[in-house]
Amino acid sequence: MRNKLDLTATVDREDVLRYTPAGLPVLEIWVRHQSRQTEAGFDRDVNCEMQAVLAGELARKHVGKLAGRQVNLSGFMCQRSLRNPRLVLHIEYVEFVKG
Repeated sequence: MRNKLDLTATVDREDVLRYTPAGLPVLEIWVRHQSRQTEAGFDRDVNCEMQAVLAGELARKHVGKLAGRQVNLSGFMCQRSLRNPRLVLHIEYVEFVKG
């Protein structure tokens, strides 16, 4: 079973497109999310920043188009690498928010 993370965020920064040793295109971005959520019956302001990554054709399609834009994202969380346990959002779907 796969659990998806859906998030609306603003892309603060976008790196240049790079390629893995296997030739897979990878685009790293940093996103900022702000919302109001209900927890235990109380409203709570939520603010967070996180690193995210797009891979393959999705990275090629969106390179140079994300910085400064508000987007709806869907993907999954995973540690950055075997040696780095920091969580990164691996994006599988991007939709630009009209506005």
